Amino acid sequence: QVQLVESGGDLVRIGGSLRLSCVVPEFILSSSVMAWFHQAPGKQREWVAIISSESITSYVDSVKGRFTISRDHSKNTVYLQMNSLSPEDTGLYYCNMIPPHDSLWGQGTQVTVSS
Repeated sequence: QVQLVESGGDLVRIGGSLRLSCVVPEFILSSSVMAWFHQAPGKQREWVAIISSESITSYVDSVKGRFTISRDHSKNTVYLQMNSLSPEDTGLYYCNMIPPHDSLWGQGTQVTVSS
């Protein structure tokens, strides 16, 4: 069974930066729209950034101008550069296809933003 593997989460201070990584099998990455999802404590998982196979991107309003999604086919990896982090960004971050496949959900990577 294929699972996506996220990494890069950490405890950071308000205003800090992180880069998350998601390793994606080539047969998925080569032709899929990929996304990063955020699950805040006690809330549902929601997408925050999307990237098409042609690297066209889209973001939810709350992260526009702060987060950047990218993909590197040579490394089979999707990235999420997160800048100007705030406590509202705290939570687990996952990557998946759009639409998401249940079987691909990984363990996520924890981002905690504190003062």
